[in-house]
Amino acid sequence: MRAVVLAGGKGVRLRPLTYTIPKPLLPVGEKPILEEIIERLKSFGVHEFVIAVGYRAELIETYFRDGSQLGVHIDYVRESHPLGTAGPLSLVRNSFELLPHEPLLVMNGDILTDLDMGALVEFHRRGGYEITVATREFQLQHPYGVLKLDGERVTGIVEKPAVTDIVSAGIYAIQPTALDVIPADSFFDIPDLVNKLLAQGRSVGAYPFSGEWLAIDRIEQLEDAARMLAERHA
Repeated sequence: MRAVVLAGGKGVRLRPLTYTIPKPLLPVGEKPILEEIIERLKSFGVHEFVIAVGYRAELIETYFRDGSQLGVHIDYVRESHPLGTAGPLSLVRNSFELLPHEPLLVMNGDILTDLDMGALVEFHRRGGYEITVATREFQLQHPYGVLKLDGERVTGIVEKPAVTDIVSAGIYAIQPTALDVIPADSFFDIPDLVNKLLAQGRSVGAYPFSGEWLAIDRIEQLEDAARMLAERHA
């Protein structure tokens, strides 16, 4: 199986650290984020990788080279301008010979998780989906009291309620046939891909997951990630 790791973003919310180092190379503990991702995927038998790079691409390519030092093989696709979260997959489609029945494992290059990747792919295959989105619950706490109204009459009030939604975990199993709807060399996000597939009557699955998951988007989350990995390896 081939994995595609999306690692082309500028990491704006992690500045000033990312002025000189791309986010996937920021260390969590003793290793860069991206190295932790590759080793996690390798533990599920993934040995073929495509890393989609953009910002500070040469640093990522120089660090990982062909992947042989990690016991994997790494190819790269380069964004000449930002392509969103799905746009880089058009570069993968146009650069590699993909087996139509072999799903790609796609994930954002800033996520640390203990998600069972094999179970995700098995769920995807069993359901016959074009794309399967790993999902998790996300709870948002309202900062204010929320009113219930009937016209201008108050019928109730709840103080700072929590709202729970099902959100994407940034990890996907995708059939190569689904990549055909992605426009070439254009900004295109995963939600655009999902909605386009649904508009065509094609099937999209949701794989629920409740384990460890951290999307590193702020400086303090680097410390959270280091603690999470230390506990995992203890």
